[in-house]
Amino acid sequence: MIVRTLDDVRGSTADVTGDGWRSLRMLTRDDGMGFTITYTTLAPGMDATLQYRNHLEACLCVSGRMEIEDLEDGTVHELVEGSMYALDRHDRHRVRVLEPTVLICVFDPALTGTETHDEHGGYAAATD
Repeated sequence: MIVRTLDDVRGSTADVTGDGWRSLRMLTRDDGMGFTITYTTLAPGMDATLQYRNHLEACLCVSGRMEIEDLEDGTVHELVEGSMYALDRHDRHRVRVLEPTVLICVFDPALTGTETHDEHGGYAAATD
């Protein structure tokens, strides 16, 4: 059984930040579950174009307000508490954060825990 708190992850190598975001990787590849769960906070004003070419991602908004735009067709969705989105086709998307936002995100395959966004706005493929 794995039991972990936010305090366990804060300040560790699984506490990763970028421009307007912080991701606490609660489960990583080393945990052997095959997927990653993150507790991710987004700052108002964050505006990023992302595409996870090597991972599938699903996110549940637990607080805040943001928009996600599908860059293939231009559709914009507003996300608030209780909303989720899943990038089931490695979708290229734009995130715009309107209020401080907290997401619980799941990545498949699992992240090592130290990744930051590459030039495509995603994470490199896992290597063993």
